[in-house]
Amino acid sequence: MLRTFQSRSLVICAVLVTGFSALSARLIQIQLVDRKRYAENGTSSGEMDRLPAMRGMIVDCNEEVLAKSLPMATVMVDLTHLSDPKTVAWGLARSEAKARPEWSTLDTHDQARLIKALRSKILTNENGEDIVEKHLAYVIGVLARPLGMRREELRAKIEEKRAANPKGYFALGRELPGDAAEPLRDAIEDSGIRGVRLENSLKRWYNAPTVATHVIGYTGEKEETGADGEVIHRAVGKAGIEASMEEYLRGRDGWRKFRSDAVGAPLPGDAESLLPPRAGLNVQLTLDMGIQTIVEEELDAAMTEYQSKRAAVVVMDPKTGAILAMVSRPNFDLNLRENITTNGFNFALQAVYEPGSTFKIVASSGAMNEKLVTPQSQIFCNNGIYHEGAIEVKDHGGYGMLSVEGILQHSSNIGAYKLALQLGNERFYRYVKDFGFGRKTGVLLAGESSGRARNSGNAVDFSRAAYGYALNVTPLQVATAYCAIGNDGSLLKPHIVKALIANDGSVVERYDPEVVSQVVRPDVARKMRTALQKVVDKQGTAPLAAVPGFHVAGKTGTARMHNPNGRGYLEGHYTVSFAGMLPAEDPKFVAVVVIDDPRTTKVTHFGGTIAAPVFGKMAARIANAMNLQPTEPVETPSSRTASR
Repeated sequence: MLRTFQSRSLVICAVLVTGFSALSARLIQIQLVDRKRYAENGTSSGEMDRLPAMRGMIVDCNEEVLAKSLPMATVMVDLTHLSDPKTVAWGLARSEAKARPEWSTLDTHDQARLIKALRSKILTNENGEDIVEKHLAYVIGVLARPLGMRREELRAKIEEKRAANPKGYFALGRELPGDAAEPLRDAIEDSGIRGVRLENSLKRWYNAPTVATHVIGYTGEKEETGADGEVIHRAVGKAGIEASMEEYLRGRDGWRKFRSDAVGAPLPGDAESLLPPRAGLNVQLTLDMGIQTIVEEELDAAMTEYQSKRAAVVVMDPKTGAILAMVSRPNFDLNLRENITTNGFNFALQAVYEPGSTFKIVASSGAMNEKLVTPQSQIFCNNGIYHEGAIEVKDHGGYGMLSVEGILQHSSNIGAYKLALQLGNERFYRYVKDFGFGRKTGVLLAGESSGRARNSGNAVDFSRAAYGYALNVTPLQVATAYCAIGNDGSLLKPHIVKALIANDGSVVERYDPEVVSQVVRPDVARKMRTALQKVVDKQGTAPLAAVPGFHVAGKTGTARMHNPNGRGYLEGHYTVSFAGMLPAEDPKFVAVVVIDDPRTTKVTHFGGTIAAPVFGKMAARIANAMNLQPTEPVETPSSRTASR
């Protein structure tokens, strides 16, 4: 009896040992030998979803949002998958499975097994064309309503694309907002249809789309090929800050892999199935939208009044080089992006023009800095016309003796030329370069022009350059040069980016003022500001630039326009400008107004009659916006009555 029991126990133990050994061997084979094959089987049936990085915002100096990204989705159709019976049979099988009474009682794994069995049955019993056609009808039934399309319309669109390219990959619906995309995403996943997917994307949105358009810029779509060979549409900066700060704004895309087992049941995600996206940095500009809006309004009004089609204004802080406002016309709507080809040119940054008399600060401040003259030094201005060999210089008035201040006040070309002569050719062009002309300022905006201000060695060019001809500049260069006068002779690099900020509000990088050079001594800069105040006096060329309560320093410019179709200048066509600062004693801002080819007949076409009053109006509003306290008594109606 005992022996029998022992024998049976040995047999049972042997069976158990053999069974567990076989199971262990199989587990070892799966884990070590066939691991790669099973892993590949698990991932081969899955898909990868791109998770686009949220593009950083663009904000002004007070953190007012100028540009942001909105989550969107695009419905993409893969005609290769849509025409493959083996692929689309999955969708039909799921449709059949869901119609069965027991569907809701099955767990995920059993549902997958049922779908797999039905798929095999479909592939066995039906021909490929019928499978594809049935699935297409199923797709149309699922998508038509969420897309807001009639079934016939949706079918026609797919058939049209298939006729053009049977293996194409195209967008069926673009830029679907989140509340419209989610029901569609659920419908696609729940129905199991194949060949259709939602591609996550982001739409760039501009809160004030017609303000600072050329500075902010815009994004465009770039087509790329993903890791799995799929076509990816990515938003990249095409102009303005969007382009110049692309590497900081764009962030890094992530992805999510969907894996399923051999019967199609979804596998849970793991650390290798998800790479979270990393958002781009927010770019804070030096622009002040309050000042920017003032400038936009005043410039639009001026262009209407003076009948001009092109103009620009740059407003800067002379103590830091920060650009507070930059406006170019014509402009466009950043959200609609119409007429970009004709209106996308940033006049303030890219256009070059002969500045005319605003350039006279170079010869006058250079001569004072070299101690060749003082503001009161007398210069004979040849009573309105100067001849020497091939050189001829004319004034609009027959001036005799003028002080250096008087030369600026009356804008004498002959006086400016004689100051340049005292400097000499080499030193004059050295000051031209030191004031930043003839080279890019280096501002963080794409497409900047360098202008042209080189020493040709030609005596006639030298004479013209003294009063702003025979060279060309950008409005930004002029504003930067006048900032040097306002900043006690120190030339700063203009900057438009204030800081890079992470989403948690921490500052990643701050852009501090950058000194380029000391162009003239501080005492010379102060003397220049005093001299330029006389330009705005009643006897000067720009009394209309005056701002009640403040001393304004500035200079007018009137230059004939080149004939774009030939040599010489256009008769009766001018570029008029005014460069000024306020308060003159300690400037808080510098503004340059440039208006191209005004056609009004109500006033003469001079910087003093057109650009100066524009400066005066916007400077008064900017001073108020900056809460600057008047330094001079402000005449009011009641005070005028009392004085009488």
